Parts: sequence; C-alpha cells; structure tokens
Amino acid sequence: MSNREELRLRDIETIFRPFHSRKLSLPSRVVMPPMTRGYAPGGIPTDEIAEYYKRRARQELGLIITEGTFIDEPSASPCTSYPNFFGGHALRGWKKVVQAVHTTDCKIVPQLWHVGMTRPFQGDSLPNPELPPIGPSGIDVETLQQTADPMSIAKIEEVIESFTRAAVSAKKLGFDGVEIHGAHGYLIDQFFWEETNRRTDIYGGDLVGRTRFACEIIHAIRREVGSRFPIIFRFSQWKNNHYDAKLARTPAELADFLHPLTEAGVYIFDCSTRRFWEPEFEGSSLNLAGWTKKLTGKPTISVGSVGLSEDFTHLFTNGPEAGSALHQLNSLVERMQAEEFDLIAVGRALIGDPAWAAKIHHGRENEIHHFSKDDLNELI
Repeated sequence: MSNREELRLRDIETIFRPFHSRKLSLPSRVVMPPMTRGYAPGGIPTDEIAEYYKRRARQELGLIITEGTFIDEPSASPCTSYPNFFGGHALRGWKKVVQAVHTTDCKIVPQLWHVGMTRPFQGDSLPNPELPPIGPSGIDVETLQQTADPMSIAKIEEVIESFTRAAVSAKKLGFDGVEIHGAHGYLIDQFFWEETNRRTDIYGGDLVGRTRFACEIIHAIRREVGSRFPIIFRFSQWKNNHYDAKLARTPAELADFLHPLTEAGVYIFDCSTRRFWEPEFEGSSLNLAGWTKKLTGKPTISVGSVGLSEDFTHLFTNGPEAGSALHQLNSLVERMQAEEFDLIAVGRALIGDPAWAAKIHHGRENEIHHFSKDDLNELI
C-alpha cells in the first residue's frame, strides 16, 4: 500500500476541517508558525513580505502567525533587518500584510517579541548599539553567566507597556489576534527559566512566581484589547543551545505553570516542540500540546518538524529533504482525530513550498519542493 493510500485511510481531511471556537474561526487546522526571515530593511515590512504571506494564505492555511516582530523597547531587537511593530512606516507595512492575507479566508496574527539577553553587545546590524541587552537577572542565555545588570522594576513596567501598545496596534490594524513570544530562551522565557531568573523579588522565586512577568503582560493586553480579541501564547521547554532544558518535569509542574497564564487571559497555547510525535512525560503518549489542552481546556497548537524527514535543526548541516515524510502525517492525523490538540503548525516545509498544504491535501506530494537551507536565501 502506498503512503498516499495509507493517508486516505487515516483521513487526511481531519487536518483541513474548519476550526471553530468562541473567539476564533479558521478555514483549516494548518498553521504557519513564526519563522524569522530577515527581509525587512530598517525594520519595515515590504510589499514583498505581504506577497510572501499571501502566497501561503491562499494555499489552504487556516492561520498565519507572522515572524517575530519587535516591541518598541529599544533593546528588543538584535538585527535591523528583522521587522518592528511600532512606528508609522512599519505599521503601514503590516497593514498591507493584513490586507493581502485577508483577500483569502486565512486569518493572521503578529508575534510580539523581545529577545532579552540573547541580544549581542555589538554588531554591524544591531539597532541602538549603545544599549546593552536586558534580562531578569542579566544572565547570558548561552553561557549562563551574568553579563548585564538585572532589570529594574521600572524597566519591567516599561516592557509590559511596550507589549501592550503593540497588541493595541495589532487590533487597530485589523489583525485577528496576537501572539506573545514566551519561548526558546528569549526575554519572557528568561523569566520562566530558573537558570536565567535568579531574582528574589516578586518576579522570581518558584515556577509560579516566575510566571508573574508574563501574566502582567497578558493582563495588561487583555485589559486594553477586550475579552473577544484572541491572545495566543507561545512557550517551550527547550531553549536555544539548551535543548534538554525543562520548565516542568511532571504534569503537576506543568499545571502549576499554565494555571496563572490561563487565568491572566491566554486563549490559545502555542506549544513549541522540536518533534511533534514525541511524548512529553513518561507514561503517556501525549505531547506538550496534548498535555496543555488536557490541563487547561484551552485550544492548543502543536508543532515540530511536520513534513520533514528529520528534526528541523539538522537541516542546516545536512542536504535537502529527501522525502515528504508522509509516515509522520499518519501519526499526526491519528492525534488530531483523537483531539489531542486542535491545530498543527507547519514551519520549514512552508518555506520550501508555499503550496505544501494544498499539495498534501490533494494528493500532489510528488510536486512538493522540499525544504533545504538554501531556501532561506530568498523570499519565495
């Protein structure tokens, strides 16, 4: 039996059925996750970026989460070619992106981002190069050594206000919600992780205490955008260069972590993993998105090397994708039929081929252009 025949038996339509919820309805379950591209000179989204998202929106995606965009705190960004989410020029660029995507049925939200202590101290493309990086305890995420002063309470309040302004702008521009980047060792995640948060005030302490910064951001956004505007929150266990890191080692610890975020106003959790098929805890096949849905009752997005024949991190040293990895899709369909999670994000495969989802849906796998690192060299 061919992979395609097996997929038919597993009911590929499961991935493409509409998603309906109280605050958000989508035409399919396939999500384009945030992926940094670096094609926004001076932090301004161009017409080419609008077309880049539109090309994917019209190919049976349900939701696009934009590449990470920076709030207006001056040390938020590490690179002048990454897009900003403040200032007239940048916001007009994002308005064009929204309008382009909304010529289709696809929905779109921006991801709001601050890199924190992963920002370098110097570099030719560094915005505001006179400013040091900031973080809860001034600890470098890679070396875990203190290289800067801890954030003051005033700076924490400033960052909260910056996230809130950006979310308000997103609503005014016509976005369908907003995602807050709290994963991968960036600023919000630096507050979560005990290795980078050694504070002894209200923003430190145990795991629940370390969620306070994120909760205050979510509370402030919810207060300004109202109860109907979806807030998506991305989190991860792993960090860049620390792939074995864990915020929660048991389901009970994960519940403790998620509860205050849920109470603060998160509507959908975007649960970042490197391989969607891997169980999160021993004794259960549920992945991180599955456990998060079970513990919170909230809709969840799963992600992790969908459509790739290996972990996406290996694709930057190995050659192009050799196959369409349809065997993974059988597992994905089974999980979605069981309602383990609600939405599935497809990352690098959509960089390689804007029509990946439509081709999978309609049995055209042999037409797929499989992702390779060379695809990052242009905005196709």
